[in-house]
Amino acid sequence: MKLEIDSFTNYKIYPSKGRLFVRGDSKIFRFGTSKSESLFHQRKNPRKIAWTIPYRRMHKKGITEEVAKKRSRRTVKHQRGIVGADLAAIVAKRNQSTQVRTQQRLAAISKAKAEKKEKEAKKPKAQRPAGPAANLKNISKQQAKGGRGGR
Repeated sequence: MKLEIDSFTNYKIYPSKGRLFVRGDSKIFRFGTSKSESLFHQRKNPRKIAWTIPYRRMHKKGITEEVAKKRSRRTVKHQRGIVGADLAAIVAKRNQSTQVRTQQRLAAISKAKAEKKEKEAKKPKAQRPAGPAANLKNISKQQAKGGRGGR
């Protein structure tokens, strides 16, 4: 004996009971009662109709066993080193005072500036060609080439 399931209410349909509806896309729907068939054709949502099984499942009705709440584990924080600095270096930096840190920063900045000055001094200065346009200050490229400025 094969029991079918009502497409709307999810109730059991026993053999020789209920009706079958085949939609245009060949999907089959089975209904145990004309009531469930009518509600289906009215496009009612079975999750919003209190006596249907989908409603009862959604609202957790009729569950006999009380399931114990699953305990979630608390996350544990770990301290790890990152690329380029091990944990000891990170802890040492964190424990430094702000004055020491600012002094280190200023020393690093002045060192970088000194290195940049040395680099600039080593570079030969590029001299500008002394052409006819060298002495004129604010002229466009067209004027420098000898254009008349649209006249």
